[in-house]
Amino acid sequence: MRKLTPIQNLCFRFGALLILFGTAVYILYPMVGMYVFGAGTLMFALMQVQAEYLGRDVTLIRLRRQQLLGCCCFVVALVMMSMQLHGWGPFRRQEWVVALTIGCFLELYTSFRIPKELSRTKE
Repeated sequence: MRKLTPIQNLCFRFGALLILFGTAVYILYPMVGMYVFGAGTLMFALMQVQAEYLGRDVTLIRLRRQQLLGCCCFVVALVMMSMQLHGWGPFRRQEWVVALTIGCFLELYTSFRIPKELSRTKE
């Protein structure tokens, strides 16, 4: 895996915190929460794309694709959140929670598996 610079790592972690904070704020202030969630999603996804895998291990390539799919789920959740707030499109209820849950599950799973596989391949 390509390592992120310290600034990119800080941006990655701050984006993850903004995603969490934006989801919590959405309960009381939906418009503010959507923008905070959107900023966090943008930062998190951009840094996730920057940390690319250049090796040839099939397992790590699969895990990396799952990680990127998790980021895409966050972006889909943002779009669904916007559709619910503005009342346009087919998603007008809480469907964004499903996309967010799937994205969180994929990110959590890959965050544990990728370091384990990297240490296994180095041995």
